[in-house]
Amino acid sequence: MKIKVALKCSECGRRNYYKDKNKNSKVKLSLRKYCPFCNKHTVHNEVK
Repeated sequence: MKIKVALKCSECGRRNYYKDKNKNSKVKLSLRKYCPFCNKHTVHNEVK
């Protein structure tokens, strides 16, 4: 079963991306993605 999680920019704090994640996974997602508000690639961390 999958759940939807939001990815929040570590610099500006805005939620830019939503991703499906396995419900049984204990590890939080941390991806390097483009932030249109910062206008550069930053680390995006999982939030609920």
